[in-house]
Amino acid sequence: MIETNRPAAAPAEDEPDLLRDQFKQLLRYRRLLGAGVGIGLLGGVYLGISTADTYVATADIVLRAPTDDPFNPSLAPDKAINIGSERQVALSSSIANEAAKKLGVSSKDFAGLRSGLQVTNPPQTMVLRFTYTASSPKEASTRANAMTEAYLLKRQESLDVTRDKMVKGYQEQRDPVAKNLDELVKQINAMPAGPGRDAAYSSKTDLQSKVNTLNSNIAKLQALDMTPGRVTSAATPPSDTDGPGIPMSLALGAAVGLALGLLAAWVRLVFDPAPRSEGDVARALRAPVLGYLPRAKTIGGPLLAAGEEDPRLAEEFRSVAFRLAYDSRFADRRRLLVVAPRGSSETAAAAAVNLAASFAETGKDVLLIEADLRTPVLASQLPTGAGGRPRWSQTPGGPAAGGHAAAHGDSDWPDGRQLVVDAGESGAFDLIPGEPVRNVARALTSPRASRLISEADSPNSTVVVLAPPVLSYADALALVDRVDGVLVVCDPRAVHRSDLSRIRELISGAGGTVLGAVLHAPLPGEKRGRGGRGGTSKAADAPARAARPSAPQPQPQPLTRQPNQAQAHQANGQAEPEQHIPGDGTDTVALRTVRMGRR
Repeated sequence: MIETNRPAAAPAEDEPDLLRDQFKQLLRYRRLLGAGVGIGLLGGVYLGISTADTYVATADIVLRAPTDDPFNPSLAPDKAINIGSERQVALSSSIANEAAKKLGVSSKDFAGLRSGLQVTNPPQTMVLRFTYTASSPKEASTRANAMTEAYLLKRQESLDVTRDKMVKGYQEQRDPVAKNLDELVKQINAMPAGPGRDAAYSSKTDLQSKVNTLNSNIAKLQALDMTPGRVTSAATPPSDTDGPGIPMSLALGAAVGLALGLLAAWVRLVFDPAPRSEGDVARALRAPVLGYLPRAKTIGGPLLAAGEEDPRLAEEFRSVAFRLAYDSRFADRRRLLVVAPRGSSETAAAAAVNLAASFAETGKDVLLIEADLRTPVLASQLPTGAGGRPRWSQTPGGPAAGGHAAAHGDSDWPDGRQLVVDAGESGAFDLIPGEPVRNVARALTSPRASRLISEADSPNSTVVVLAPPVLSYADALALVDRVDGVLVVCDPRAVHRSDLSRIRELISGAGGTVLGAVLHAPLPGEKRGRGGRGGTSKAADAPARAARPSAPQPQPQPLTRQPNQAQAHQANGQAEPEQHIPGDGTDTVALRTVRMGRR
């Protein structure tokens, strides 16, 4: 026996295929992408308008350190000047105050004067770049030059003050020593020759050396070149605005907005519980995706897709039927249970009907069983006629015996009524319509229902069973052990991956296997997401279905020998033949040959 609980082999995918699949998944969130692009365009418009009247002027200054020999290569300017500190000084309020005095800017406009200035330092240089932004070209250049002049003036004053302080300090050290030296010289001139005069000469030499050293330091400081720097590029009035312009702003805004939209779509994709692709559905069910139904205009109309103007839907169902026919797990049993996860089972009913028509088209004897006993609708929506079978569903002993069984609580479905569905060019197949019953579980698990499903054991026969949504009712699980093969029909955007995994676990636990899945787009008027979950949508559909005009239903015909026939045999004195109960397991009731339409 073939193993029924085996995972589907994961298809081998290379990196480009995965990237393409992920990109397609991101394109599902078109609203987020559109919102991101819209926000980016609004930002681009704001940028273009706000920078339309903005002008920028630039001036460059090269800083110099004080030196007595500017051509001495041993003096490194970057060691004598801290460029970071100088940049902060250039942005200080003292420089802005000096420039405001020169420009005649009032105190209330002082903050605006400072806010328009930017000072930067190009890497690996001793250059300070003064960039000023203003609403007019002339104002931008004038204020940039005023800021550079104010900075150079303040730096010059700072260097002069530092040098004057050092010179004054040396002078204060020199003056007492020079005064002592003058007094010692006077004493030496008045002293007679001898050892005392020689000692005085030695002290005079020491004092003279100190005075000479201090004078040398003072001379070096006074000889320093105190130039703070020079302007290498003065600011000139700019000819164009600083902004990128409306076209460039819109392009930049659209690019940034698209990036934001893709980021938002990726975050939404990560946290989206719905299957992101057919691969997610296949991994959750551990079964392949057999088909994806196109958006058909016939949804809500006739269930049979054959003969419609758009042949794509019928061809898709034929493709699913052929894929099932070549599945060894289905070929061994030829029993198929069609279910939906939650909500409406309208698409699952259409799938069951069209798969039955597709199997009939290949020459199979097909029996479609409507096991949805809560809201049966197939008999009223399909072109049907009365059939002459099955004998197994009639209780032995005629209606009286059937009434006796019903009195004991036995289910009255299936009641022996069998209809023939005309599928047009696909041929015909048999339909066992559903009927509302008091106890659904007892009806589905009754011996008559089991014998009905066992019709697939006949040669060249196929049984398709339609059950209610598997996560809404337990009806489908009651049939899994007798049907084995299950086909899940769902909208991937209206079901969660956890729901699909739960369906697989429930079916596997009941002894069945998921043969595959058929995906479809949302039904008209059905909200995307989990809005269609639960039994509310099914309950809401019931009044609409009940309001549809129903086809005339043929009366069930008793197909077993009636009691009056037995009494007639006994009255004539004829021996009654051995009673044979159809469907008791001693024979196999074969499906009749379906009428094939014109090809």
